[in-house]
Amino acid sequence: MGQKTTGHTMHRFDQEMEELHRLVGVIDERVRQQIRDAITTLDREDVEAARAVIHRDEEINRLDVEADDELIRLIALRQPVAKDLRDIMTVNKIVTDLERVGDEARKIARLTIKLYDHQSSVPNRQMLRDVPRMAEVGEQMVGEAVRCFRELDLHGAVAVIKRDRDLREEFTSGLRHLSTFVMEDSRSVGYMVEIVLALRALERIGGHGKNIAGYVIYLATGKDVRHADLQTIAEQALGTGR
Repeated sequence: MGQKTTGHTMHRFDQEMEELHRLVGVIDERVRQQIRDAITTLDREDVEAARAVIHRDEEINRLDVEADDELIRLIALRQPVAKDLRDIMTVNKIVTDLERVGDEARKIARLTIKLYDHQSSVPNRQMLRDVPRMAEVGEQMVGEAVRCFRELDLHGAVAVIKRDRDLREEFTSGLRHLSTFVMEDSRSVGYMVEIVLALRALERIGGHGKNIAGYVIYLATGKDVRHADLQTIAEQALGTGR
């Protein structure tokens, strides 16, 4: 038989969900710091700091496992239904996306090592021009999406989803910019490949921010908008197609 719901039980469930929400905030802060630190290592050509960023990803993985364990325990103990179950599912998805943001930040740190660890030559700094800008946008999207989750801000969630289009345009612009270096000097092609992988990682960070914003809409409305266009998302979340 299922566990009988009492006022005390509901109070305990609310406390446990608050703790999970707090953990989401901790992971969010850690992964966004990882993005900033990875970009700093690239700007300073600091290989040792890049290795430290990579090593700190283990802490994010540990928090991911901690969240998973708590979610499983909570489902088994409290047997949530309806809105409570949606809340648990949303936390689970958000934590997964945040962990993947940490993985993408690690790729930026690895770029620092590939470009500057005992290399006889280094790329023209202008080749890296688009990396910090895309990193800033991606980090902002993730942070704003988590804020929208915390405050259940549907307007903000839709705004984050709209920014994903801007970030993808930044990625395309970055590719065009890099291609000019290869046309001028074919020896730049090796650098271009590595930098394109970094730009792709930053685009994916924005994509994870978009995902989290979509989960906010799911939590509030029960509508899965992951594969919907912007107009449909606005209609589902706000009751408007504008």
